[in-house]
Amino acid sequence: MVTSAQPDPAALLTIDIDGGTFRLRPASRADLPEILKLLADDQLGATREDISEMAPYERAFEAIDADPAHLLVVGELVEPGEPARPVVATFQLSFIPGLSRRGSWRSQLEAVRVSSRLRGLGIGAAMVIWAAAESRRRGCSVMQLTTDKSRKDAHRFYERLGFTASHEGMKLTL
Repeated sequence: MVTSAQPDPAALLTIDIDGGTFRLRPASRADLPEILKLLADDQLGATREDISEMAPYERAFEAIDADPAHLLVVGELVEPGEPARPVVATFQLSFIPGLSRRGSWRSQLEAVRVSSRLRGLGIGAAMVIWAAAESRRRGCSVMQLTTDKSRKDAHRFYERLGFTASHEGMKLTL
C-alpha cells in the first residue's frame, strides 16, 4: 500500500509503504553492487550478469553518470528503527532526440527492478509514474521500453500503467 510521505528535499520521490519509507534518488557509484544484485535476481538476469568482473560495470556506470541524457536511479527503503538504507529498486531513464514525430524527444526506460520481497507494494508503479512525469518535464512526447517476451507478468504490469505493445522490438547481439 502506498501513502503520502513527508517530502525529502534530497529525494526525487518519497512515499510511505507498508514497512517503511521508500525514496528514489540518483544512483552513486557506491550503489553499483546492489544495483547489479537486483539485475541478476531473476531467471534472465542470472544468465546475463557476471559480477565477478566489475570493470565493465564500472565503465558503464561512469558513462551513464557523466551524460545528462541518462539517469540511473535507485530506490532505498528506510525501515523503522534501522539506520541503513538498503537499495531495493532501480531503473535507468535515457532521453533520445529524434526527427520523427516532428522532431520530438523520447525517453527509454530500462532495467526496472524491485526487490522480490517488496513487489506488490506499488513501488514499481510509483517509479514508472515518476519516470513518465520526468520524461514529460524534459519535453518527451513518448516513453518507450522493451521487455523480454517471456516476462508475462511484466507485460501485464506495464499494460496496467498504460503502455501498449504497439511495435515489434528486434535486437541484434553484437
